[in-house]
Amino acid sequence: MPLVTSKEMLQAALEGHFAVGAFNANNMEQVQGIVDAAVEERSPVILQVSQGAIRYAGLEFAAAMVKTAAAEADVPVVLHLDHGTDFDQNVRCLRAGFTSLMFDGSKRPFEENVAITSQVVHIAHVCGIPVEAELGCVLQSTDGVTYEEVCDAMTKPGEAKEFVERTGCDSLAVAIGSVHAMREAEAELNIELLKEIHQMVKIPLVLHGSSGVKEESEVEAIQYGIAKINVATMLNQAFTRALKEAIAADPENVDPRKFLIKSRDAVKEVVRHKMRLFGSSGQVTASGYKSPKTVHRTAKIGGAEE
Repeated sequence: MPLVTSKEMLQAALEGHFAVGAFNANNMEQVQGIVDAAVEERSPVILQVSQGAIRYAGLEFAAAMVKTAAAEADVPVVLHLDHGTDFDQNVRCLRAGFTSLMFDGSKRPFEENVAITSQVVHIAHVCGIPVEAELGCVLQSTDGVTYEEVCDAMTKPGEAKEFVERTGCDSLAVAIGSVHAMREAEAELNIELLKEIHQMVKIPLVLHGSSGVKEESEVEAIQYGIAKINVATMLNQAFTRALKEAIAADPENVDPRKFLIKSRDAVKEVVRHKMRLFGSSGQVTASGYKSPKTVHRTAKIGGAEE
C-alpha cells in the first residue's frame, strides 16, 4: 500500500497501549528485513532515515527504497526523518515524500527550539504531515557521558507542557534515561518522570536510544504514553554480526548476495522480536487497527537473541 502518515498510527498506539517500532534503515537489505517482519507480524511500522543514511545513500535513493517496499506491503508503513537537524532538511524531506518529519532542537536553547519546531510544524501541517519534536536531550554513549549528565539532560514536565502547547507538534521525544548508541541493554528508564510528563502532555511520546534500555523498562514505559520506540544500534549489530559469520563460514564465496541474505534475515528477526515486545504484532486488521481491548504482548522478554 502507499506510505501513510504517523498521525493515526501513533494515536492508535497511544490509545491501545502498544508502541510502534521505528527502525532505522541504511540499505536495501535492512529495509526489506524490516518490512518483511511487519508483513508477517501484521504490524504497523515506521522506517526511519537518519542524517547518516542520507549522506550514505542520498535522500532520493533512501526515500525510493522505502516507498518501493511500502508499495509491495499490505500493512501501514511510514517514512520518517530521524533527527532532522534544521528547517531546510525537513523541507527537503517533505518534498521527497516523507510522511513523518522530525526537528531535533534538543541541543538548542528552549526558545530557539520552540521557534524552529513551530516553523517546521506550520509547513508540514499545510501538507498534512505530522512532526515529531524533542525536548530534553538523549545523550550519546560515545561521548563518555556520566549518570549525572544523563539525569541533568532529562525532560522537565512543565517545559514539555509549554513546548507542546506553543509548537503544536504531533509527538514528543523525551529524555527519561536512555542513551544513544549503547551496545548493551543496561539502562533503566525514569518511569516516575515519564508519568509526570504523560499527565501533562497528551500527545504520543517517543523513546530514543532504546537499544541500550532493559526490555522490562521499555514495556513499562508503553503504559505511560510511549507510543513510538526507536531502534537503530541493535539492527546494525545484528546485520554486521550475521555478515561476519557468513563470511567466516564461506570465505571462498565471492557473491555478496549470499552473505547479505543472512544479514537481512538477522535484521528481520530482531524487528520481529521487538514488534512482539512492543505489542504491535497483530494490530493491523482489514479495516485499520484493533480496538484497545484486544491489545496483548506475545514476546518473552529477553527471548530473542539480539
